[in-house]
Amino acid sequence: MWKCSSCGHEKVETVGFGLRRVMAPEYCDNSTRPGPDKQPCGQRTYRLDHDKSEYFDQQIMKLQEAPELIPTGEMPRSVMVCVDRYLTDTCTPGNRVKLMGVLDVTKPGNSNSDASTSRQPQQKIAKPYIRVYGIMPMVNDDMSFTGFSQPNITMDDQEKFEQMKRDPEIYENLCKSIAPSIFGHADIKKAIACLLFGGCPKKLPDGMKLRGDINVLLLGDPSVAKSQFLKFVDRVAPISVYTSGKGSSAAGLTASVLRDPATGDFQLEGGAMVLADGGIVCIDEFDKMRP
Repeated sequence: MWKCSSCGHEKVETVGFGLRRVMAPEYCDNSTRPGPDKQPCGQRTYRLDHDKSEYFDQQIMKLQEAPELIPTGEMPRSVMVCVDRYLTDTCTPGNRVKLMGVLDVTKPGNSNSDASTSRQPQQKIAKPYIRVYGIMPMVNDDMSFTGFSQPNITMDDQEKFEQMKRDPEIYENLCKSIAPSIFGHADIKKAIACLLFGGCPKKLPDGMKLRGDINVLLLGDPSVAKSQFLKFVDRVAPISVYTSGKGSSAAGLTASVLRDPATGDFQLEGGAMVLADGGIVCIDEFDKMRP
């Protein structure tokens, strides 16, 4: 619902599905403006009437290719997807899903819905995205969900776990299986094994919660396999994010504020610590990080 700030004329406009820029009409449709002068309204007098407009839920997500399909040494490719109405908030980061949708492109625009935001940078490039009409979680034969947050554990795996827990040497065997190609470093391998399994969170009598996360900092001379340990943990952990301190900043580790090219609004994009929630963050070259 647009409302002219000069004469009060109201105009209804239907916004299509997908990523569409809502642009205010240039001129007022009410040519017979009330008043003694009967002058027409000027340019850009329409304002968005938030109370009389109707809305539906919409969510923008990023679909990334599976880790096992990424060629060695390359970054995972991703595409932007748009869901709305009952499909919003059906996925969480890390879920493996199948999507059904239509490939579309964003429509470049040169104005915005409000005159107060007309100074924002204009969107000149049409970016591809997928308009999603259906989401199906990927499941196994036993109807268990697959994904980073819910590892694929079969009945055979459960039997192996039962046999392993009866082994009195399980701690030593687990430590030996940490980066088996690296000789020695028994204490470091034990620390990494504890890191991968995690500790036990505690709740104090006063209600304060203590996290059970275990942090490991490796210090040493160059070429003593610190990075190899780091990359092993990154490959083994179900949820892990690998980053280098030389190329990361404080915003890249926690969160950064970006401007949405479609709406012009500011939004938060999670960094490495946020993306690895419930998992492990691997930071290489920690001493090279800028203050």
